[in-house]
Amino acid sequence: MELCGGGELFDRIIQRGHYTERKAAALTRIIVRVVEACHSLGVMHRDLKPENFLFVNQQEDALLKTIDFGLSIFFKPGEKFTDVVGSPYYVAPEVLRKHYGPEADVWSA
Repeated sequence: MELCGGGELFDRIIQRGHYTERKAAALTRIIVRVVEACHSLGVMHRDLKPENFLFVNQQEDALLKTIDFGLSIFFKPGEKFTDVVGSPYYVAPEVLRKHYGPEADVWSA
């Protein structure tokens, strides 16, 4: 297990108050790449939120790591799921309707 001493993305957002559009875009690009990498391996995270992204250290340009794959599941293309999982503020409407696939991760991201 790797120590990520930089804290959560959520805490950094609160601490900073805001990000420039350029920095927000860079962070979003990382998050979208994580989703793409997981989905290319047939893994749906199902609990993406700022609290589940940690910085490896306190530096401004620290690497961002994804954590908490406790609700993740393997999927096959076209497969639909009915489990209502995730965090209320970030869950896709399709999850609440109990008919979703990997696109629910995109909503959460």
